Amino acid sequence: MTPSWRKPAGALAILVLIAAWCVLVVSLSAQVATWHPVVQLVFYIGTGIVWITPLKPLLRWMETGRWR
Repeated sequence: MTPSWRKPAGALAILVLIAAWCVLVVSLSAQVATWHPVVQLVFYIGTGIVWITPLKPLLRWMETGRWR
């Protein structure tokens, strides 16, 4: 079996996704810092979970070559 190019490409895409998500969240941190601490907690927990959403189709594509 020859190795698939999808796995290294997918791993790189995951790293780019994480970096972009971190930049987005950090760019909002000055505004979020003015919110009530409980709302900040909910925001950061939510943003910490939401970035995982696009990983399922990406991981499926890495394994099978299909998005669905």
